[in-house]
Amino acid sequence: MSANITPDSQGSKKVTESVWSSLGLPPGAISRLELTGTKPVLPTSFHVGVAAQSSIALAALAATEIGYQRNGNQQTVSLDMNEAEIECTGYFKIGNRIPDSWAPLSGLYPCGEGHIRIHANFDHHRNGALKILGLHNSPESYHKEDVIRALKNWSAIDFESAAADANMVVSAVRSFDQWDNQPHSVAIKQMPLITFEKIGNAEPLQLPSLAAQARVLSGIRVLDLTRILAGPVCGRTLAAYGAEVMLVNSPSLPNIEHIADTSRGKLSTLLDLNTRADHNKLLDLISDAQVFVQGYRPGGLARFGFSPQALAEYRPGLTYVSLSAYGHEGPWSNRRGFDSLVQTATGFNFAEAEAAGSTTPKALPVQILDYASGFLMAFAAQVAIIKQQNEGGSWHARVSLVQTAQWLRDMGRIEGNFLWDKPDFDSLTQLYPSNFGKLAALPHAARFSEMSSDWEKPSNKPGTDPARWRR
Repeated sequence: MSANITPDSQGSKKVTESVWSSLGLPPGAISRLELTGTKPVLPTSFHVGVAAQSSIALAALAATEIGYQRNGNQQTVSLDMNEAEIECTGYFKIGNRIPDSWAPLSGLYPCGEGHIRIHANFDHHRNGALKILGLHNSPESYHKEDVIRALKNWSAIDFESAAADANMVVSAVRSFDQWDNQPHSVAIKQMPLITFEKIGNAEPLQLPSLAAQARVLSGIRVLDLTRILAGPVCGRTLAAYGAEVMLVNSPSLPNIEHIADTSRGKLSTLLDLNTRADHNKLLDLISDAQVFVQGYRPGGLARFGFSPQALAEYRPGLTYVSLSAYGHEGPWSNRRGFDSLVQTATGFNFAEAEAAGSTTPKALPVQILDYASGFLMAFAAQVAIIKQQNEGGSWHARVSLVQTAQWLRDMGRIEGNFLWDKPDFDSLTQLYPSNFGKLAALPHAARFSEMSSDWEKPSNKPGTDPARWRR
């Protein structure tokens, strides 16, 4: 992929076509994609607008290809860059309230040497980081000033290592050069954006017949075992294209308020895989599903018997999509991470600050690694369905935040793009049915020539639905 691409829809077209053709997908499909937009709206030196538009375009175009294979109908897709960027802001309101994205102790901190980013949105992550700093008692009573004082005795790299050893979520700020010299960076450098692996033999699954005007993924069942942004965005996107998506959460794991936004169009159930009854309920759901999406660390579900290989044997023909922070190879493959931490570790915060003339590390204006990865997961799931229909077999597709970060970095940079005429987000939202309260959220940016890309089911709280498919 060429660096320093044009920061507009023509750049997005090049990026989209490059990914599409690299997977051997029908080249004629690109002619059915209409991309618009002359400049990005978000203030950043990176091609966030191109990443947003390209990742959504890939997901939407793959959906039309499935529709074409199912009923012979070739739809066009139109997509504006600015609408794609705005969707990736994840803006929404519950009632008149904009939920907080960050807990009080989450954020960037100076250390005795370097800077560190701490992710403290979940109490157990906050408490673990505080424990390493010697701040043991009443973790909810500490403030950022207490953390700053404690970090004066640490280098950023040493604290990151201590946190990783304790399975906490922390990243040291690095430059691109420093990241490139990391063993993990070297290990993943040659990996593709998305990895596809045929993991079992199976005949092509018989998909339900598709009426001419039906949504292209109608009748396709997706299990969504994800929680934090990227994975839930994947499931929400597939639901927008007509899939029956069931979100499966654990009753013992916390969620973030963005679940109200990312649950649009989904059924939602709670299963405790430590119990035999719920373990069997998930197996029953898998037996009638075409796609299984999960966002646990590599190997995290294997201990419950839900590895890709195990499910390929149990449900031949299944498409299995895995999301990880740092990929499935290399010394950091089991390390926990979120968008903000991967940005920090891989050099983006340092580079963005340099471009803005700042000495303080600067985050990208949106969590583009999460959102682009979510749309790429939706794309990967659909590509795997196409492969399954054409070649048979069971398929495992892997997406990681770190590979998406490398994809964004490979697009090059934009000069002098830090002025922001912030749009009126409220005027861009729509009201959606929800049992979280009155939900105002952004629509999906992709438009199809012959179907809606809106959601048919309300946004449901975890546990609203029983663990069974609707008949």
